[in-house]
Amino acid sequence: MTIDYTWWKDATVYQIYPATFAKGIKGRYTGDDKTFDGACGDIPGIISKLDYLKDFVDIIWLSPQYDSPQDDMGYDISDYQNIYHRYGSMEDMQQLIDGCHKRGIKIIADLVINHTSSEHQWFKESRSSLDNPKRDWYIWKKPRYDEKGNRLPPNNWLSYFSGSAWEWDETTGEYYLRLFASTQPDLNWENEETRNAIYDTALKFWFDRGVDGFRIDTACLYSKDQRFLDAPVVYKDQYYQPSDKYTSSGPRIHEFHKEMFQKVTSKYDVMTVGEVGHCSKEQALKYVSASEREMNMIFLFDTVDVGSDKNDRFRYKGFDLKDFKQAVQNQCDFTIGTDAWSTVFIENHDQPRSITRFGDKKYETKSGKLLALLQTTLTGTLFIYQGQEIGMTNLPREWPIEDYKDINTINYYNDFKEKYGSDPDFADKERKLMDVINLLARDNARSPMQWDDSEYAGFSEYEPWTRVNTNYKDINVAKQLNDPDSLLNFWKKSLKLRKEYKDLLIYGSFKILDFDNEQVFTYIKSLPNSDYPKAYVVLNFSKESAKFNKLVDGDYKLININIDKDKDDFDEEALTPFEGPQDPAPSTAPSGTMLNLIQNITFRTTFFNNCINPNLLQIRTKMKSHKAITSRLIKRTSGLKRKHAGLNHGLGRFSAPSLKHLRGMTTVKKEGGYLKKMYPHA
Repeated sequence: MTIDYTWWKDATVYQIYPATFAKGIKGRYTGDDKTFDGACGDIPGIISKLDYLKDFVDIIWLSPQYDSPQDDMGYDISDYQNIYHRYGSMEDMQQLIDGCHKRGIKIIADLVINHTSSEHQWFKESRSSLDNPKRDWYIWKKPRYDEKGNRLPPNNWLSYFSGSAWEWDETTGEYYLRLFASTQPDLNWENEETRNAIYDTALKFWFDRGVDGFRIDTACLYSKDQRFLDAPVVYKDQYYQPSDKYTSSGPRIHEFHKEMFQKVTSKYDVMTVGEVGHCSKEQALKYVSASEREMNMIFLFDTVDVGSDKNDRFRYKGFDLKDFKQAVQNQCDFTIGTDAWSTVFIENHDQPRSITRFGDKKYETKSGKLLALLQTTLTGTLFIYQGQEIGMTNLPREWPIEDYKDINTINYYNDFKEKYGSDPDFADKERKLMDVINLLARDNARSPMQWDDSEYAGFSEYEPWTRVNTNYKDINVAKQLNDPDSLLNFWKKSLKLRKEYKDLLIYGSFKILDFDNEQVFTYIKSLPNSDYPKAYVVLNFSKESAKFNKLVDGDYKLININIDKDKDDFDEEALTPFEGPQDPAPSTAPSGTMLNLIQNITFRTTFFNNCINPNLLQIRTKMKSHKAITSRLIKRTSGLKRKHAGLNHGLGRFSAPSLKHLRGMTTVKKEGGYLKKMYPHA
């Protein structure tokens, strides 16, 4: 087999969210800023951390740095060719690009071209009159009226940020389409003049300044079905409905991507990764097959969205280990036997923290290392998000809704309150909604980066615009840098092994060996040549001991482990519960909730190499059972559906064996079953 080694395939990509990474501009900002009422990160701050990143990062992905009103944290761009003033200047941006290249790091930017800000000059002209030359640069439609003469939007499309996807404009008496916020009008890609302006101002401009590629935001949404029909009813309790049938991967989407590649991207040595989310294998291949000449790879959301409704993350049903395996397989399998390429990720600016979502709350380091091993052994280009390398977690559960800043969270909460605020049991409904918000909201990824244990976590010299997670004294970069057993150094070691065995771990095929096993996740990485080394991965996701059954013959040599095998119990013949020294739970961790009770489990992970042909690499993971906690869990979960007793709050219900004490409770399979206990609207 000939492997097509490519720089963007081999790379580890590190995403930076400028507003919360590091503040470098000295002094207190005294201007008027409705979004960042307090210290915010900036480009000089990023530059100051490049030497930290160069040890384990090949590419930086920079979330939007462009000028913006910041209604959606920079994904509402008012000027593609300028920098948001709180982040710095164009000169600072050029220094960042050059500083990355000087250190051997490449840098890609966020390409947000489905929509602009309503403050963009293009839209100001478009909305000024019905006959303005740029009127057709956006999507305008006349209203419709009900039988009583009430004005209605052109159709029933639901905004991704709640409510109608259409916004009324008094000046011209028409609606404009905005699939996201009211200040994010969708561009009209049917207009060739608009497309060419996008290519020139948003792509060529930055390629010519040294940017090495783009993460393409909402890459599947540019082509809308021009009939603008009502969307089918998915949620019977509301008028507005998900529009993906008519807006996602639309009739001309591949034509547009091919044109963008032909006119711009193909002329530079750059990479592109598109945010697509959910689509079929056949549709995914149209986007990223090398022969299609559109994009290099795409982000699919099977894993990060597992357990949630794909159109509404807060309609959360829970998942089990088989669901998780299927999600991972979906993201790995679609490229098999093709010329396409895939991505590996479990966190980003739109997702909660992986340790809270998929790992263990009390023993963050152990579960963080488990997830690091999972991620560093999957096929594709690896993306990690700021703070993931040190095990940053979700926001504390006791924080009120007022401490959440994301427009998606705020709109959803306000819509929910408007709907149910007068119900006599609203307090209980609100508490349950906040449980899910705390688990899944985008805000969880957007707290300031935790650099040290000083006030404000070393992020800034005065209070930031959004709260620092209260566990910053326990989880921070400074504490982990020189600790050989830290999660940070485990990530660095695992990333080096990923490069050392890249033929297998980056380019190798992925095959699950025990799909129906609800306790253990076993898979093998291999290449077509049977004499080539293989990677054998075994992950025990349950609280119970598990016998280690060798599904692949061979002798093994230990080369990486997340415990001190000389101090802690280590048994090569069994996946026994982890019994070694434990990390203390953060003093600020919420207590008394089902979330904490279900999560008091520890992990142990080992990584082996076989010393005979064919060589084998093996990973094993172990978890500890806590009977006292289990008994408390039984009391607290009495009456809940077994399928959802654990999963709806972080770890999820990984397996029936792992919750064997809950037997006898009803398993709910029908859609929305658990949410009906939480929300009448589910």
